[in-house]
Amino acid sequence: MTRRTNARIAGVTYLAYIAVALPATILFDKAANGQGTAAKLAGIAQHASDVRVAAILGLLSCFAALVLAVTLYAITRDEDRDLALLALSCRLGEGVLNALHLVATLCLLWLATERGAGDSAGADALGGFLLKGRSFSETISANFFAVGSTLFSWLLLRGRIVPAPLTWLGVASSVLIAVALPVELAGFLRGPVVLLMWFPMLVFELALALWLLVKGAAMPRAEMPAGLVR
Repeated sequence: MTRRTNARIAGVTYLAYIAVALPATILFDKAANGQGTAAKLAGIAQHASDVRVAAILGLLSCFAALVLAVTLYAITRDEDRDLALLALSCRLGEGVLNALHLVATLCLLWLATERGAGDSAGADALGGFLLKGRSFSETISANFFAVGSTLFSWLLLRGRIVPAPLTWLGVASSVLIAVALPVELAGFLRGPVVLLMWFPMLVFELALALWLLVKGAAMPRAEMPAGLVR
């Protein structure tokens, strides 16, 4: 594919990723907002249709991560092939971990809808395990995302492939998440700040998506003819 085509696909995929990932999270959290494992499983059973829709959206987000990995690699590989490959690997890992996250969601849906009154203690124990595993896979996937986003943003900045202010926002927001997520995983970061740290990244991805759709991706400075480099 041409550079322009890769840029357009990346722009569309950024928007699609946001459009499927946010509703999927909202639908599942709404279903599993009870206090305690038993209440969460009951909520999932009560809102089974919403959880199924969330699962479909989650599957789409897996493929969105893979498409972004390939298209962003195609855009940035001429700047530094090794760093671009590492970023590609991180975004691929993100997509695979999203799939594990989806497996946990479907297992919870099955458990919530099939459990009987006679084995509620065992179902609650398994449900608690799946809920915790789902949370951990989500956080680890986000770590892979943050590292991959940091590397891709740095390559976009270094090659002047998109405007520097935009890519600086990408680098800063990606580093913020990459640093904060391990702290959250260790249990030292909780509360509203966990949600707030994602807002700069949301602004960056929306702006980058629109830029790639409208303007495309410039050639890296290292690849431009000497007379065109300013």
